[in-house]
Amino acid sequence: MRILVLGAGALGGYFGGRLQQAGAELGFLVRPRRREQLARDGLVIESPFGGARLSVATLSAEEVRPGWDLILLTCKAYDLAEAIAAIRPAVDGRTAILPVLNGLSHLETLRREFGAGAVLGGLAKIQATMTAEGVVRQLNDWRWLTFGELDGRMSPRVEALAALAAKADGMVATAVPDILQRMWEKLTHLGTSAIGTVLLRANTGEIARSPGGVGFMHRVLERNAAIAAANGHPMPDSFMAEFRALFADPKGAYATSMLRDLEAGGRIESDHILGFLLEAARQAGVPEEVHEAAFLHAKAFEQRRDAGRLPRG
Repeated sequence: MRILVLGAGALGGYFGGRLQQAGAELGFLVRPRRREQLARDGLVIESPFGGARLSVATLSAEEVRPGWDLILLTCKAYDLAEAIAAIRPAVDGRTAILPVLNGLSHLETLRREFGAGAVLGGLAKIQATMTAEGVVRQLNDWRWLTFGELDGRMSPRVEALAALAAKADGMVATAVPDILQRMWEKLTHLGTSAIGTVLLRANTGEIARSPGGVGFMHRVLERNAAIAAANGHPMPDSFMAEFRALFADPKGAYATSMLRDLEAGGRIESDHILGFLLEAARQAGVPEEVHEAAFLHAKAFEQRRDAGRLPRG
């Protein structure tokens, strides 16, 4: 299987490297600085499941041509337009596009740009970072990649990817017939976490230890579950029990990447998570005031950031 990975950062570098180890013919579409780094040092992975230093093939935007079976799209949601332009020359009639972005709004955009049949659904669960030296460092034992056809078929292409990934150490890849349900489940808990941690600037344990914190997070969770149900994807009882427990745990330390990015003064996925959920709440008739406050908070932060008015550390 010929796989093109957009980017070789924490997510793309980790899963792409593991797929290359499993036998995929792999190329990384990267920017010049990262290309130089990879040519000099190789793709370096540090992981509880075994480290690696891999010699990898890289491409610049000008070198991209068709002929790929799969494109693994690992960008942030706010970089989607740039990512689409970068991969467009690589897409032909046989190419499947597997995005593992947060949220759901990217699916409609990709289907419009490349055709409904080209796009898979996917999500990743991994905690990893890329150091200043370009090392991809896995931070815990999360290593899951889940994907499937949006129409629920177990097609030859998803089965082929699952068979390839089954040979890879350090990742667990699963092809599923209900990828949209899985993606709504992720958005429900991620959206709840993002609203809570961004509005309150704290992790889940700190919120739980604050007066009214558990009740607040449970109300947000229930409203997001109601949004999902209105879109045809009710949350299972086991899911709700799991995340009620997570948001009630006073020892919890979970914080979203959106909070980390916000506190670092960086770009955030405000439109793609908070804005999407706000509009979905309005369409579903779900009380929206908390969603509105979180989205407004994020957009006001962006205004302040763009004006250069953030506190300097």
